[in-house]
Amino acid sequence: MVRIDKAIIARLKKEGEVFEVLVDCDKALEFRAGKIDSLDEVLATREIYKDVKQGEHASENDIKKVFLTENPLEVAATIIKEGEIQLTTEHKNNLREEKKKQIVQMIHRNAIDPKTGNPIPIETLEMVMEEMKIRIDEFKTPEAQIDGIITNMRPKIPIKLETREIEIVIPSKFTGPAIGILKRLGKLLKQDWLDDGSLKALLEIPAGIQEEIELELNKMTKGDFQLKILNKN
Repeated sequence: MVRIDKAIIARLKKEGEVFEVLVDCDKALEFRAGKIDSLDEVLATREIYKDVKQGEHASENDIKKVFLTENPLEVAATIIKEGEIQLTTEHKNNLREEKKKQIVQMIHRNAIDPKTGNPIPIETLEMVMEEMKIRIDEFKTPEAQIDGIITNMRPKIPIKLETREIEIVIPSKFTGPAIGILKRLGKLLKQDWLDDGSLKALLEIPAGIQEEIELELNKMTKGDFQLKILNKN
């Protein structure tokens, strides 16, 4: 169990009632994300409150009516997963910074500058987000925010989300490690073995990582490979 003096409140408003539990901030977020299963690591107490600050417990009737159970662990799990976790300012800032890094990396890998066809440098994306004061929601996933953030950034910098189908031919002596690289960085749509033992692969990739693929293959083969863009979407 968590020390009560170190705990924060997780609150759920449901069917006109309020239910609260005391939790460890980090562990509650990990539980919500499915990273841990045991509520003993999360809860400071198994008590279900109507108002923690007033010391007022939720009634058994209200708990059973709303959650269809009287099991405090089941109720606490629902409150943590579906409710609001009252993060400290430090936790909010840390979460926003982490989400920002993830979003910047996603844009860098999945988007290009349509004027040049090249990926947008991470430093440029970070600078534009700072200048435009782009807001990051610490509770939403990066995937749920990225489209809106790109829309907000476009007046300042051209951004185009694009996928590409590329054809890559790799000599036989490099095919073993090459397949690992291709599967790791893209979606391997097709692979054919040529008469000389070379591999011809059709790969679907986010446009922003083409340069990364070329660098890795160039390093592995000393430049002995062929790459051709077949489609852009």
